[in-house]
Amino acid sequence: MKLLDIFGLLKKDMDYIEKELYRSVQGDQKLLSETSLHLLKAGGKRLRPVFVLLGGKYGTYDIERLKLIAVPLELIHSASLVHDDVIDNAETRRGKPTVKSKWDNRIAMYTGDYIYGKALQLTAGLSEPAIHRILAKAMVQMSIGEMEQIRDFFNTGQSVRNYLLRIRRKTALLIAVSCQLGALATRAPKHVSSLLYTYGYNVGMAFQIQDDVLDLVGTEKQLGKPPGSDMKQGNITLPVLYALQEPDLREQLLHEISRVQREEGRASASDAIGMIRQSQGIAKAEALADRYMKKALDALDQLPNIKTNKNLRDIAHFVVKRTH
Repeated sequence: MKLLDIFGLLKKDMDYIEKELYRSVQGDQKLLSETSLHLLKAGGKRLRPVFVLLGGKYGTYDIERLKLIAVPLELIHSASLVHDDVIDNAETRRGKPTVKSKWDNRIAMYTGDYIYGKALQLTAGLSEPAIHRILAKAMVQMSIGEMEQIRDFFNTGQSVRNYLLRIRRKTALLIAVSCQLGALATRAPKHVSSLLYTYGYNVGMAFQIQDDVLDLVGTEKQLGKPPGSDMKQGNITLPVLYALQEPDLREQLLHEISRVQREEGRASASDAIGMIRQSQGIAKAEALADRYMKKALDALDQLPNIKTNKNLRDIAHFVVKRTH
């Protein structure tokens, strides 16, 4: 089964979630509604809502309760992207103009804040304190991850451990709680929600590592943005860190990264990308993503034996093998 088949199984509920997403950002302030809709209509994989719905299959499935988790989690993810685009000075996302490029930085920042607020309004419909604690903690960790990314812009001396802690906060935790909260919202057993958290965390780590690999090996058509965008924005990712560990490449690669930094995004990163592609950096990063995927599958093996397990297994494979 392919990912599209999984979406097909959830088509009715995912269509409902999509409509609720658009409805949730409508408000009295016309410009904020417009900018928010612009972001949402640019699309996306909607992985987080899918994980919420699949997590809900382990309890008493109720789309009306699950939407109060699925929609806010996608909104929180979307808000973080608006802020990311300002920090990274990104002109396009998924091949469409970013909010900051179509409007400006100030409008983009307030759009992100507005979407965060709308997410919290929706979760107020759930009475369980545990759900609110988990979601609030994840949002705090995401903010810390963003600050760590800014701190480490063009930091070629950072460790692999620093990188992994950063992507844990920026990406993996929100995917983990998507799986966990879907189960909690439908009152699945606690040990099941914990296993789903472990599954989601490891899938999230694999997802971000693969995303960072794709930025270096993908085409502009596949990525919706020029390859090497991470490096031009100062993000030193796992394949780069691994390539920097190779004595034959290190000095020349450091020189190229320094040149990209000095020219503040005007420089082409093609020479640096070429060196990284020739190194073992890509293969080593992909191997680590595979290890995270195996940990995710190990957690699945401990869950109740229901059809949803296969869907989650297929998503894990998709995450690591995808090309865009």
